[in-house]
Amino acid sequence: MHHEHIYKEGNDPSLPTLILLHGTGGDEKDLVPIAKMIAPEASFLSIRGNVSENGMNRFFKRLAEGVFDKEDLAKRTNELHSFIIEAAKTYEFDAKRTVAIGYSNGANIAANAIYTIPDALSGAILLHAMQPQEAVQVNSPIHASVFVSSGKRDQMIPSIESEKLISTLRQAGANVTEFWTEGGHELRREEIDEAKKWFDYFAESENAR
Repeated sequence: MHHEHIYKEGNDPSLPTLILLHGTGGDEKDLVPIAKMIAPEASFLSIRGNVSENGMNRFFKRLAEGVFDKEDLAKRTNELHSFIIEAAKTYEFDAKRTVAIGYSNGANIAANAIYTIPDALSGAILLHAMQPQEAVQVNSPIHASVFVSSGKRDQMIPSIESEKLISTLRQAGANVTEFWTEGGHELRREEIDEAKKWFDYFAESENAR
């Protein structure tokens, strides 16, 4: 399954490749400025979701706001992972050394990939994400490190949904850093700054292994 995308090789091959996953109604250009703020020297693969909801790009279908189509979520998660593997061959980056930066819908599919595909990502920056599945079964320990950033006044994602995500990730073994803003569903500079600090530390510790 092909995805419209942008790939840009970075100046520092020691850094993991960023996988950029936009929010509802966005496209592959949306998170490029965010990636450049978080890791300006890293390569990135920015992907457009293949689902259209009233003309808005998404990564998987939903039945209503906050109610996901579980079958489509599973199918699209696997398709996305397969596309990343193919892109890694095409662009010659290491598919085992990838960090997703996802916002909202893009963060939700990244979280689902971490839950359901062993070692799909080595790390993830999940901006305004929620639990992608109720009563999720995490089949194997999660080795990824994850930064989760949420707004305390987010109208789209109640705090409890972000807390469920954080709790499930931790219970499955993920190393989770959480950051809360006083804002809503919008991205704030302070969370991008915190994500950059997290990424710098993550990349340094990965390279020290």
